[in-house]
This record gives sequence, structure tokens and C-alpha cells, in this order.
Amino acid sequence: MKATLRVRRFDPDSDTPEAHFQEYDLDVEDSATVLDGLIKVREEVDGTLTLRCSCRSAICGSCAMRINGQAGLACNTKISDAVPRGGGPITIEPAGNMQIIKDLVVDFQPFWDKVRAVEPWLQPEGPEPETEYVAPNDAMLHEAGVMACIMCGACVSDCTVLAVDSNFLGPAALAKAYRLVVDPRDDAEASRLARLDEYGGVWDCTRCMECVEVCPKGVAPMDRIMALRDKAMERGHTGTYGARHADAFADSIKHSGWLDELKLPIKTFGLFNIPKILGLVPVGIRAQLAGKRPPIFHKSIPGVQGIRRIFDRMESRR
Repeated sequence: MKATLRVRRFDPDSDTPEAHFQEYDLDVEDSATVLDGLIKVREEVDGTLTLRCSCRSAICGSCAMRINGQAGLACNTKISDAVPRGGGPITIEPAGNMQIIKDLVVDFQPFWDKVRAVEPWLQPEGPEPETEYVAPNDAMLHEAGVMACIMCGACVSDCTVLAVDSNFLGPAALAKAYRLVVDPRDDAEASRLARLDEYGGVWDCTRCMECVEVCPKGVAPMDRIMALRDKAMERGHTGTYGARHADAFADSIKHSGWLDELKLPIKTFGLFNIPKILGLVPVGIRAQLAGKRPPIFHKSIPGVQGIRRIFDRMESRR
């Protein structure tokens, strides 16, 4: 089959270091992957093309990049599947939210710094056991999903929070933190959750689900972040804006069956937190001009009693 790869090029040492796109027309097998195509370009067409790859089997994660605007592994993305509907070139760019070194290679140092920041090792208390610690099978089965992470960085590449706030730990590091928090061999849950409750931790996730969409191994980092939020609140970390926002959100739904958007910021920040409340005035003005101001008088929806019973049932199971 014929295919065109539209590759984003960047060489900081060239006479014209500005990023630009370059197209390559190829003849490839029907079963060829995007990585196969890129290697063909590098070996037969343009030896200056720079990329990372190793196992070619979706194990090492080194070939993570953006394909048609979304992160993925080039080695398990077939060219035939990546061709845009209606035809046209396949656009290939380096992973996002990390500094580009050259072409499709990015600097992973910030990625590893964030993983190290969650102290990704077991911290048991007490004397060293005389024999190996055999974790219960149920616990390991629960962790199997998150342990499938291959550290490819696809989730970090497309994280919408990291695009605007580099202080955020990011989905990969937080998924790793979850794996340790729920490990029965670790005794540092309290201190771990206390750190994750701070700025840059679990409450900074906007639940956009991009990390879930792009993860090639089904780790679902956002789900792990939500679970860490629950555990933090169970540990008594309820004073942060994020925790108060979650409580206010749930209280509103339980009370009326839908969200009271006018009360939500007041309950989140506090009525007397004047700077925060005043900071939302421009948002309110834009909502008013767009015809999207929430109703001043908030009424319960029909059948709200059914919603309240769901909340009562869930709360009784805690």
C-alpha cells in the first residue's frame, strides 16, 4: 500500500532550527506499523530522521509519539488504521509536554523526576522479615492493572493539566503512587497521601480522560487518581479546595438531583474568602453574556428521592 508520513522535524543544530513538517511518500506492506514506516524513512530515504525505538512489541514504550494529534505507540499503530478518513497524510509529532531534543525524541528527565517524587519504592515498617513477604493474591490481582504501566509517557504527553502547569505530578507518577498506596507490603500510606493532597497532587487533575484514552496498556491513570482522592479524604484530608469541591458537588446532587453552580464555588472556597470569590466575577460575567448563567433559584428535579436513596445506600456501605 502507499502511504504518506507527515513528520514534524526539529534540529536545534541546523542553520534553520525552526520546527517544520516534512512529508515522505512510501510503499509499505499492508501490515506495516507507523514505526515500520519511520524506520523505512530513516534507513532508505532520509538518514537524518531521529526517533526512539527498541522492542517493536509494545513492551518498552520508547516509541511513544503523537500520531494524528493523539499519543500512542508507533509500534502497535498500523499505518492502514492511522490513515485519516478520506485519505491524506499521517501526521506524526513528538510526545507533548516534554522538551524536544531532536525530531521525534523528547527529554524524559522531567517525567522521571516526577516518578521519583512519589518515592516509587516500598517502605515497610518494623524489623526486616526473616523470609520473603508474600502478598495476598487478591491484592496483587487488584494491582495488576496499574502494574501494566510501561512508562511510555503517552499519558503525560496528552495531559491537559501539564500543558498549563508543570508543577502537576502527572498521570504516570500518580498511577505509580496508587500502586504503592494500595500495596499491603507498604506502611507509608499516611505520609504518601498527605503529600499527594498538596498542590500539584491528586486534586489538580481535571478529569479530562485523555490519559485513559491514550494509555496503550489500559492502566487508566485517571481512575487511579480518583481512587487516591477517595483515600485521601478517608484519611481526613478534607480541608483542601479540591476535597471541599468534591464534597460540595456531592451534597448538591444529593440535595436537588443536579448541580447548584452558584453555591458550588462558595462552598468550595468559603463565603468569606473574598479574593477567590472576586476572582470568579469575570467568569460569571462571561457566563451571563453567553446566556449560560445558572438559575438564581435552584429547584430540585422530579424524582430526587431516588437519587437520595442511591447516596444513602452508598454511604451505608462505607
